[in-house]
Amino acid sequence: MRVIVVFESMFGGTEKVAQAIAAGIAVSVPVEVHNVDKAPRDLTGVGLLVAGGPTHVHAMSRAATRKAAADQVGYEPHSHTGVREWLDSLGPVPAGLPVATFDTRVGKPRVLTGAASLGAAKRLRRLGCRMMAPPESFFVGTDPVDAGPVPGELARAEAWGAALGAALRRTLV
Repeated sequence: MRVIVVFESMFGGTEKVAQAIAAGIAVSVPVEVHNVDKAPRDLTGVGLLVAGGPTHVHAMSRAATRKAAADQVGYEPHSHTGVREWLDSLGPVPAGLPVATFDTRVGKPRVLTGAASLGAAKRLRRLGCRMMAPPESFFVGTDPVDAGPVPGELARAEAWGAALGAALRRTLV
């Protein structure tokens, strides 16, 4: 059984969160981490999919919001496509595939920022997937714009991943 974490990251902060989640999962089961640009589109044999990306304008990124974000820094973004497009490009998904979604966003109330993880979860449920955990947000700083996860968030992401891995392992025994 494969466990994969798929991430979209503009400045590297969401990638760090994805790596921390994977480190937590790896305590229980082996895990692969994929940038959305190179993520598999065939999920046959996958036993758990964790997908996440940054929150842009209250939701998952779009081409225009990724361009606007990339224009804020003087280097290439870590991902050139988004989780939204990757999910839309998937072929048939195994029925009942266990999934979890996460996002990164600024540390303000969700009503003000939105959460990309909610949209990803909705799309995955429409594909017939089963949520293993509620969508989760991890917080990033904005000064500078590419500040990355705020203190404590990587540890929280690793703990969340460990809980996902432990829950999956319990279903295997």
